[in-house]
Amino acid sequence: MTRIITIALDAMGGDIGPSVTVPAAVESVREHSDLSLVLVGDEQVIRAELSRLGASEGERLSVLHTTQTVGMDEPPAQALRGKKDSSMRVSINLVKQGNAQACVSGGNTGALMATAKYVLKTLPGIDRPAICTTIPAIKGHTYVLDLGANVDCSAEQLYQFAVMGSVLVSAVDNQASPRVGLLNIGQEDIKGNDQVRGAAQLLENSDLNYIGFVEGNDIFLGEVDVVVCDGFAGNVALKTMEGTSKTIAHFLREEFSRSWMTRLAALCAAPVLGALKRRIDPRKYNGASFLGLGGIVVKSHGSSDSVALRTAIEVARLEVEKAVPARIDSQLEALLARRASA
Repeated sequence: MTRIITIALDAMGGDIGPSVTVPAAVESVREHSDLSLVLVGDEQVIRAELSRLGASEGERLSVLHTTQTVGMDEPPAQALRGKKDSSMRVSINLVKQGNAQACVSGGNTGALMATAKYVLKTLPGIDRPAICTTIPAIKGHTYVLDLGANVDCSAEQLYQFAVMGSVLVSAVDNQASPRVGLLNIGQEDIKGNDQVRGAAQLLENSDLNYIGFVEGNDIFLGEVDVVVCDGFAGNVALKTMEGTSKTIAHFLREEFSRSWMTRLAALCAAPVLGALKRRIDPRKYNGASFLGLGGIVVKSHGSSDSVALRTAIEVARLEVEKAVPARIDSQLEALLARRASA
């Protein structure tokens, strides 16, 4: 008998809301026979969207009504205290209650992290959750964490991030010994601040496959599976990548539209450009995992379309299937026990 994986979807979250979340949900349950989704939010709006799509509630697609929505610019503390019946909060509550195995939301990142941490708590041995996502690389993809949850991190916290990232890659990508690197301003041992150098010492004495310091360009080469950094550096790196991508796309459009000759060249290059666009399509890499919590929470980009949101739902489904929180808990417990006995 097929095990059904139930995911709570914050149907009101994101910049667009139900006109994206509901179609993504309908397509996801059609694609995966083992998937059940609970659409959390304003039932009238959600059901109207289901009707527009010619879909309806059923055994694997249900609606749970809530009366509040967390705004994209709402302060996390305000959302945590004053929005207990929000689609975001109720979605996370379903995970806590065991009525869902994961939560997916495209809502306010700060509010989502604050609420998830409050409701689900952190795993034993984890000081702070971290945000992790995949970045396209020359050889496959690279996982990077933290991407903004923790601006300042101790050496011990960076070590914990490395453990969580390694477990995630091992589980989701079926890699026995993922390569872990620490993001730094150089590869020499003397480079970096005290926290990074301290984390390096902890990792060198661990059972992880630690390959040393890596620089920003190494993220894209595919020679490392997990890149660990504090949230300040990680978020700056991520936004720089997004900005660089948009700049290159803008320059290409400008150059290809300069004259009839360049427009002809663009027509000839269309198949190659199309293949490149598909290869680095950010929608294929949507879905940031909140690692270190006592449950699975995946953050979708706020401006995601239906295709991108389905990717985030798939990230959550895989993490449930691979029991990622339990594996992080088990691995960290074993590593800390070995450190204590050394």
